[in-house]
Amino acid sequence: MSAVPWLKSTLDIAHAHYKESHHRKALTTQEMAQKEHVSGHQVAKTVAVKADERTIVLVLPASRKVSLGKVREVVGAEMVRLLSEGEIAFQFPDCEVGAIPPFRHWANVDLWMDDSLSSEQELLFHGGNHTDAICMPFSEWKEIANPKEGSFSIPTDWGGGKTGEDDEWRDTEDIIWEMEQGQGD
Repeated sequence: MSAVPWLKSTLDIAHAHYKESHHRKALTTQEMAQKEHVSGHQVAKTVAVKADERTIVLVLPASRKVSLGKVREVVGAEMVRLLSEGEIAFQFPDCEVGAIPPFRHWANVDLWMDDSLSSEQELLFHGGNHTDAICMPFSEWKEIANPKEGSFSIPTDWGGGKTGEDDEWRDTEDIIWEMEQGQGD
């Protein structure tokens, strides 16, 4: 298998410096980080949400979690929710659920980058499926993807302790994990 053709075309047209790698199936971005032997801080996770009537792809480090409350504030929406697996399959038909590349490719879909992502030199992300990854300089990705920017994530706390932030992220991450495991709706 190979990364989705439109992604490679986008990168080639932009004369981007990137490497494509192949690995065993990795359903989560943290799993991909392990297979690719990189830190979860260097891996871009994409999360698709509906903010009022807009579809938005959020890009953040795999080592962090989305706070829907923060997303609401950043994008200026009344209501924000995760897209269901069915909605993701319909909205992003050329990608496997849970493997959306962090680029503007779909009509009427905004792309937002979490501020915490900007500290890495290289960025690794799914190539549209769960077996291919793209690694490229962060600065080139940002120039090509041209995301809007904001702060909408919090550190992952796998131990279950409180972070002092709103706890809405707990439900969000549970749903994402279930979706990535094929157990979501």
